[in-house]
Amino acid sequence: MNDIHTRLAALGVGIPEILLPHSGIDLSKWAVIACDQFTQDIQYWEQVKNTVAGAPSCLNLIFPEAYLEAAGLKDGKDRAARVRGIRDCMDAYIKGDTFAPPRRCCVYLERATSHNPKRRGLVLSLDLERYDWAPESRPLIRSTEGTVTERLPPRIEIRRGAPLELPHILILIDDEEDRLIPSIGEIAGKGAPLYKTPLMMGSGAVSGWAADTEDAWRLLADGLQALAEKADRRYGTSCEQPFLFAVGDGNHSLATAKAVWEEYKKAHAGEEGLLQHPARWALVEIENIYDPGISFEPIHRVIFGIGEKELLEALSAVPGITCQPGAVSNTIRIESLSPGIVTAALQPFLDSFVAARGFSMDYIHGESEVQRITATAHAGAAVGLILPPVRKDGFFKTVARHGPLPRKSFSMGEAEEKRFYLECRKLFL
Repeated sequence: MNDIHTRLAALGVGIPEILLPHSGIDLSKWAVIACDQFTQDIQYWEQVKNTVAGAPSCLNLIFPEAYLEAAGLKDGKDRAARVRGIRDCMDAYIKGDTFAPPRRCCVYLERATSHNPKRRGLVLSLDLERYDWAPESRPLIRSTEGTVTERLPPRIEIRRGAPLELPHILILIDDEEDRLIPSIGEIAGKGAPLYKTPLMMGSGAVSGWAADTEDAWRLLADGLQALAEKADRRYGTSCEQPFLFAVGDGNHSLATAKAVWEEYKKAHAGEEGLLQHPARWALVEIENIYDPGISFEPIHRVIFGIGEKELLEALSAVPGITCQPGAVSNTIRIESLSPGIVTAALQPFLDSFVAARGFSMDYIHGESEVQRITATAHAGAAVGLILPPVRKDGFFKTVARHGPLPRKSFSMGEAEEKRFYLECRKLFL
C-alpha cells in the first residue's frame, strides 16, 4: 500500500473497485431509489416494476421495505425465497454481461431534482472498524440517529453472503468552506462522465465522473485530514478519534453492514487476510452538510388506528412541544418550545404511547405523502404528525456532545430526492 492509500486508510477511507453496467444498459431503468422510501405506497413500487419492464435493474437486487409488511413476506418462506431470488440475480449479473470491467476509483457525482438544481457527492468506501452505532461510542464515523435493533435482522439476512453491495447510505462531512468535494469534482470533471441519466418517477437526473488519479486521492486525504484536525476544537470535545463522518441517511443500513462484518470477523477469526476482506468496508456517498443542494427536511409520523381528536388530547401532555390541527384533516402540526429538535421530547412519548395502546406508526418523507396516506386510510383511522425542519448549523456539535438524535429525526431532502442505487461493488464471492 503506497503512501496515499495509507493516509486514506488512517482516515477510514478506501478507494473501491466500482462496478457499473456496460454501455448497452438503460441506466434510467437500472437506477432505482433507496429501498426504505415510499414504505406505505406499494403502488409506487409496482409502477417502478412496470417502468423496468424486465430490463436489467437494481430493482432486482434490493428488497423494497414496502413489501416487508406484505402478506407472507414479513416472515417465513416467501421472504426467504425473495432473498434467494436477489442473490441469484446478483450472481447472474456478475457472471453475465451486465457489468463493465471494474474500475478502481471514487465517483464524483452531481444530482439534480425539482427541489435543488445541483447536489454534489463522492462515492467511496468507509472502514467499518472505525464505526459504531452504540449511543455511548464516539468513533470516527458516527451514527446521528438512534438505531432500532429490531429493524436490523431482515437487512442482515439480505446482506449476509450477498455477492454485491449497492449503496444508498449518505455520509456527511462538516466542510464550512465547501471546498473539498467541489475541488475533487474539478479534477474528475476533466474526463468524460462515467454515467449520465435521467431518474425515474420524477426524481431528476444524475451524472458521475471517475476520481481515479493520485492528484484527486491526495486532495481527498489532505482535505479530510484538515477537517479531522480541527474537529475537537470546533465541537468542544476531546475524543480518542475525531468526529469526521456523520451518517446522514441510511443509519440502519450502515449498522447492518457493521453487524455483518462483525459476524463474519468472528466466524473467520485467525484466517489470513481477514482484515482485507471486502465486508470490512461499506460503499457510501459522502456529501458536505453545507452543500447548497442539501436541504434538511423533517421526517413526519403517521399513527394508524387512532383519531385526530384523541391524539391531540394525548399530545397536549407532552412537555416541550406545542400541537395544533393541521390545515388538512387528520393531520397535526408539531412545534418545539426549546432550541433543541422536536423529536427529543416527542419520540419517547410516541414509542410508549403506540406500544401501550396497540397502535402502529410509520415514518414518512414529505408532507404531501402524509396527506395522501391519512386521506386514504380506512374510516379515517390514521393521523399524520407534521414536524418542523431541522437546522444544519450546530448539527455536528450536537451529535459530538450528546450522541445520536432520536431515530428518524431528519431527512436529507424530500422522498424523491433520496439516493438512487447505481454503483455496485463485489462483497462476498
